[in-house]
Amino acid sequence: MGFSEILGHQRQTETLRLALAKGRLHHAYLFAGPEGVGKRTLALALAKAIHCAERVDDFCGQCANCARIEDGNHPDVRTIEPLVGKKEISIQQIREIEKQLNFRSFSGRKKIAVLDPATLMNLSAQNALLKTLEEPPQDSLLVLVATNTGGLLPTLRSRCLRLSFGSLQCAQLANYLASKKGLKREEADFLAAMAMGSLGTALKIDGEEMQEKRRVWIELLSSLKAGDYRAAIVTAEGLAKDRDESLKFLEWAGIWYRDLMVHAVTRGSSELVNRDVLARMEHESAHDRLEHSLSLIAQTIEAAAGIQRNLNRRMVLENLLFNVVGNR
Repeated sequence: MGFSEILGHQRQTETLRLALAKGRLHHAYLFAGPEGVGKRTLALALAKAIHCAERVDDFCGQCANCARIEDGNHPDVRTIEPLVGKKEISIQQIREIEKQLNFRSFSGRKKIAVLDPATLMNLSAQNALLKTLEEPPQDSLLVLVATNTGGLLPTLRSRCLRLSFGSLQCAQLANYLASKKGLKREEADFLAAMAMGSLGTALKIDGEEMQEKRRVWIELLSSLKAGDYRAAIVTAEGLAKDRDESLKFLEWAGIWYRDLMVHAVTRGSSELVNRDVLARMEHESAHDRLEHSLSLIAQTIEAAAGIQRNLNRRMVLENLLFNVVGNR
């Protein structure tokens, strides 16, 4: 175990290792990047390296301190997320963690708090945390984990050292799934492509189930003829029955139209997520213009955001599918 075992993000890992070795860790970090790429994993790896009983400036993953951090019950390491049944990180949670950071550490090392996702702090909680960032308690470390930093106060962001994370390389992710998770190479390649560089997403996907859903979704989109708004209404009604399924469809549809756009420009397959169904994609690209695919990518994102805000799912999906049939 150790930093060398972390998948990807060599630059970010090396930055933290050097800071740790030189005793120059910042009092607060902002880890920003796509969902499921390893931001929280690296934050907890840093906590393990600080508290590890067996290694210096690295972690073994086996000692009592590493095990307790992994299990979430180390007295000097706290992970803050919304409480069960809540949608936000509250000011009360922030005040509690501020109190704990001001206590003497049990280990004699740093007291650490990881906020994930930090963007779920409400405004009052962010303002409360700002005071801690301005006057950090001695031997304390804060790590804010976020996919999109736009929801954080600029004054909050400015007091953190930002490390930006990107998606994992598809081949790198597929190799990990095959070697570490024991998946067959074909399934590993498919999951890595569908997850678009997110290990967290890849581990959640059921390969066979996803392939069947994709087959159904391709058939649904390809069956929509130009100007057939009645079919669009029926299709939207079926997709709207389940909120999670609606969001999964929209996430995949955005990837599908992104692939159609990339294929239209490059006429290649190396950069495609759905490259295993290239023949079907070539057939569909004959019906969708480049600018239409680009527009639909934005509309799938907008539709997903609407459903997450609890707008009427059927109406949101109808609006998207009307655009599909209206521009063919």
